[in-house]
Amino acid sequence: MSLLAALDPVALRLGPLQIKWYGVLIATGVVLAVILSMREADRRQISPDDIVDLLLWMLPIGVIGARLYYVIFRWSYYANNFGEIFAIWHGGLAIYGGIIAGLAVLLVYCYYRMLPTWLVLDIIAPTVLLAQAIGRWGNFMNQEAFGATTTRAFLEGIHLPNFIINQMYINGLYRQPDFLYESTWSFLGVILLLSLRHRTHLFKQGEVALSYIAWYSFARFWIEGTRTDSLYLFGPIRVSQLLSAILFVVAVGLIIYRRRAKPNNPWYLDGSGLKYPYER
Repeated sequence: MSLLAALDPVALRLGPLQIKWYGVLIATGVVLAVILSMREADRRQISPDDIVDLLLWMLPIGVIGARLYYVIFRWSYYANNFGEIFAIWHGGLAIYGGIIAGLAVLLVYCYYRMLPTWLVLDIIAPTVLLAQAIGRWGNFMNQEAFGATTTRAFLEGIHLPNFIINQMYINGLYRQPDFLYESTWSFLGVILLLSLRHRTHLFKQGEVALSYIAWYSFARFWIEGTRTDSLYLFGPIRVSQLLSAILFVVAVGLIIYRRRAKPNNPWYLDGSGLKYPYER
């Protein structure tokens, strides 16, 4: 089968302005996350307006956090190319950095708005995972976040469509589609969390968010080990792989600890207990 050209990472050209698929897909994930979070917030007696206000703070600060995380662990490069720090259109946003920054914003926001922090985390966690799953296809369009070299025969053997196989032909070699492995795992996590969190007496408040962390970090640990563009802490230690291991242990440990130490924690379906119009 003949090799086709890689897909164009630019979705739309308007004179000198270029709109890339990466940005389109990220924006799509964010919009879906906002809509789904607002609907679920209303069911759990949290004002949808609070979710919108929260995300308006989380998004820009999350992008800054994602960039800082990446720059810090590639400082040997950016120290000599200082102007590139601000050139996010050249790539270099780390999911974990965005999550950490977003979490910090959420904690402060919930404190000042007097909102139940664990419940708000539960509401937005599956939609954040959805945005991550969609965003990985932006990496696909940019031909990044790929794994070790492989063969076309292998990619055909796992029944990938030709447009993915051809896009994985990078610098003269076929690559493992790590973006696809992570995106698929994330989509499965979204389906599970959205379908299971409405079951009676299944999740205590906080456990949807902790399950999201455990689910994502479990797969990220293994996938990160195969990527060729990892950030390294020192020697062979990959930053995201180490952080994934820590997050998985902490998330599972917190679920077990909170069940035993605080058995009277409210169920997720109990909601906030606030009455419309969400008295505080």
